[in-house]
Amino acid sequence: MKFSIQAKVPGKLARAGTIETAHGIIETPAFIPVATKATIKSLTPEMVRDQVDPEALLANTYHLYLQPGVEVLKRAGGLGKFMNWSGPTYTDSGGFQAFSLGAAFGTGISKLANDKSEQEFSVHTSALAKVDDDGVTFKSVIDGTTHRFTPEISMDIQRDIGADIIFAFDECAAPNANYEYQKKAMNRTHEWALRCLVEHRKNQTAALASDSSYVKGQALLGIVQGGRHEDLRRESARTIGTMKIKSEDGTGDIEFDGFGIGGSFDKGDVATAVKWINEELPENKPRHLLGIGEPLDLIMAIENGVDTFDCVAPTRIARNGAAYISGGRLNLMNAEFINDFGPLDPGCTCYTCKNYSRAYIAHLFRAKEMLAATLLSVHNLFYVVNLVKQLRQAIIEGKFEEVKERLLKQYGASKVLGEKSK
Repeated sequence: MKFSIQAKVPGKLARAGTIETAHGIIETPAFIPVATKATIKSLTPEMVRDQVDPEALLANTYHLYLQPGVEVLKRAGGLGKFMNWSGPTYTDSGGFQAFSLGAAFGTGISKLANDKSEQEFSVHTSALAKVDDDGVTFKSVIDGTTHRFTPEISMDIQRDIGADIIFAFDECAAPNANYEYQKKAMNRTHEWALRCLVEHRKNQTAALASDSSYVKGQALLGIVQGGRHEDLRRESARTIGTMKIKSEDGTGDIEFDGFGIGGSFDKGDVATAVKWINEELPENKPRHLLGIGEPLDLIMAIENGVDTFDCVAPTRIARNGAAYISGGRLNLMNAEFINDFGPLDPGCTCYTCKNYSRAYIAHLFRAKEMLAATLLSVHNLFYVVNLVKQLRQAIIEGKFEEVKERLLKQYGASKVLGEKSK
């Protein structure tokens, strides 16, 4: 993997660049749609390519490990061939899902904290997932069987899945975990990151010795943790940003190819935490913000140096009848849209907006037709992917501030929000 920066915003951390992978170039900043189980729900890969045109897709290690299993993916020749996707691919480490579908299952806990509670939420006490210094033991959400993830196991699973870019195994503490537990989780994440580097190096050495390997050149991103605390976030960024191991052949140190920003954030305060981190991380490697996809968060995170994002939000809210538009969000289950024959967003050029009305899509949801989720998922993904592409072009043309302010006004954001991360 190679990363290069094409343009920067003066006085800001924002930049536009490219990530070169074995399956194509990712132009950054870029929003990466989530194909959790090697599929984006309600869409074919061809629809995603033709109607959305994203730079890459991200699949979920936890879910693919449970179903269909890594042996199937190996026999298929890797994730891309299995799902008929020829472009670049990512996989996450599986750590967040082992936590959120184990310790936090049924609690409503997400990556965004909605209150200031300092109640500790320790995954040690969960009946569904238990973390220790070596890894995480969890029960399958499919059949209740017990499984184990360690840094080495996560690296080996992601190797077999075969994505172009993979993530180190980390512990994602709950948003309401107290400072002491966030620090403990951060330190454990750092220890696991070092083990991931060692295992990844072994896997790549073996892959390079095999002419038929489909995982040559697989890039590994280290993950920054630390919750909502500036001192922990900066410490984690410095630690992961400088982490390295000695190569066995003496050719030089082995480092992470880029960085992931994980964990939990205060609602509406993503930009500040991202800025803390990216002020510490090396500038010459890509930075990925895990699990964040709301338009306002994307705008502010790009301003503060994030290169790529992934999130299930666009398709999840689509399946529940909600659409992103220039002025915010529409809930098509509201009665006002039953006789509204205009497009979802008059300024949008996606397939759905060019061909279907709000009234028709509202009817599909009320009639419980599957096409409803398809049409709205196409729109939401197109909207978010192209919002980020628009900001990328603005960086290249030296118009980032102008475009950012216009977009913030469209979302009803005050200039205070625009100034928050300066």
